[in-house]
Amino acid sequence: MHVRGIGANIMKRDLMDILCCPMCKGDLVLEVTEENEKEIVKGTLYCGKCKEYYPIDDGIPNMLPPELRE
Repeated sequence: MHVRGIGANIMKRDLMDILCCPMCKGDLVLEVTEENEKEIVKGTLYCGKCKEYYPIDDGIPNMLPPELRE
């Protein structure tokens, strides 16, 4: 469960300039499935180098390694 507090990070397109794969430091490709005027609500980040997907749910990217996700 994700809880948003004041100043909580939300997924915005301009974050793509600084995000990289936490596993291999490769570039990530953004796929958006739901977006509003402020943030990317749902989607995925994909690393072509290590072939890993990172989900974006409720505006929060889950950058944990797959074995550590709920």
